[in-house]
Amino acid sequence: MITRLSAPHHEELWRVTDDASGLRGYIALHSTRLGPAAGGLRMRAYDSDEAGIADVLNLSRGMSFKNAAADLPLGGGKAVIMGDPSTKTPAMLRAMGRAIETLQGRYWTAEDMGMSPADMAEIARETRYVAGLDSGPFASGDPSPVTAQGVFNALKIGLKQRYGRDDLSGTTVAVQGLGHVGWHLCRLLHEAGARLILADTDAAKLAQSCADFNATAADVTRIHATEAEVFAPCAIGGTLNATTIPELRAGLIAGAANNQLATPEDADRLAARGILYLPDYVANGGGIINVAAEILRIETRAPWVAARLDALGTTMTRILAHAAAQDASPAHLADTIIGERLLPRAG
Repeated sequence: MITRLSAPHHEELWRVTDDASGLRGYIALHSTRLGPAAGGLRMRAYDSDEAGIADVLNLSRGMSFKNAAADLPLGGGKAVIMGDPSTKTPAMLRAMGRAIETLQGRYWTAEDMGMSPADMAEIARETRYVAGLDSGPFASGDPSPVTAQGVFNALKIGLKQRYGRDDLSGTTVAVQGLGHVGWHLCRLLHEAGARLILADTDAAKLAQSCADFNATAADVTRIHATEAEVFAPCAIGGTLNATTIPELRAGLIAGAANNQLATPEDADRLAARGILYLPDYVANGGGIINVAAEILRIETRAPWVAARLDALGTTMTRILAHAAAQDASPAHLADTIIGERLLPRAG
C-alpha cells in the first residue's frame, strides 16, 4: 500500500506499507525541477515514524541541492525503510520496488546506508527505476569509493583554504563512522600520509580499521572533541550542533555524512569559532555522480565521472573563496549559490 501524505515544502511524500513482508517506509520527492528525483534508499532503526519522516524530508531536500551542485539533470528524492538493516528480507525489498515502480519514473533509487548492490538487484526485480547495480550495460555498482574520492578532493581544497597547504602528510584527521564511504575515505587519507583517529559503533570494524590504517581508536561519542586538524563526520546527520560545536578542536570540517548541521544556526556557530565547514552536499556529491552515469546511460563512464568530480571541486573552491571574501559561512553561501539553480526560470 502506498499512501500520499501532506508535505508543504515537498512535491510528494508517500508512506509505503506491506503487511506480508513487514515493510514500513517512506518516499519523498523534494523537487523535480531539474529532472526526475534521484536519491538513495536507506534502512535505519528510527525511534518513531515521525523521525523517519523528518529524515526522509531532510535527505530529499539535500539531494535536490546535491544534484544541482553537481550540475546533474536530476531532482532530489530519498526513501527510507524503518527497521534494523539486519532484519531486511528479499520480500521487503521487492515490496519497496513495487512502490517505487508506481511513481512511474518520478523517483530513482540507489544504494544508501544499510543497503548494498545486492539489495538494489532485488529491488530491480520489481522496478526499472533503480541504479547502483553490479551488473548490466550501464551498471555503476557501489558508489561509496566515488563518494569518498569526492570528499577527499574537497578535504584537500579545504585544507589549502584553512591551513595554506594541501599536503596531507602528517595531518591528523578524526573520522567518525567507518561505513562504506568512511572506510574508503580512510584508505585515501592513509595513502596520502595522514594520521588517523577513528570511531565507530562496531567494535570489530573499528579494531580492524585501526589495524589497516595504523590508526588510533576513539570513543564514538567523543570523536568530535579529539585533537585534530580535520574532523570528518561520516555517519548519521546532525552531529554538528549546539552541544558538540563548542567541544570541537579541529579547524576544518570535511566529511561524507548528509545533513551534518543539526540546524542552520550551527553554520554560524562554526564560523564564530573560526572553524571552516565544507558544505556536505557539495563535498559528498561523488556518489550521486556515479549513480547518475547509470541513470543517464553514459557510455563513457570513467571520463564523465572524473570530469564531474573535477567540476564539483571547482564549485567547492568557488564557494569557499566567495565565503572568505564576504566573511560569510560557506554553508549559507552554498545554499544561495546552489539554490538559484533550483528556482524556476523566468518566462
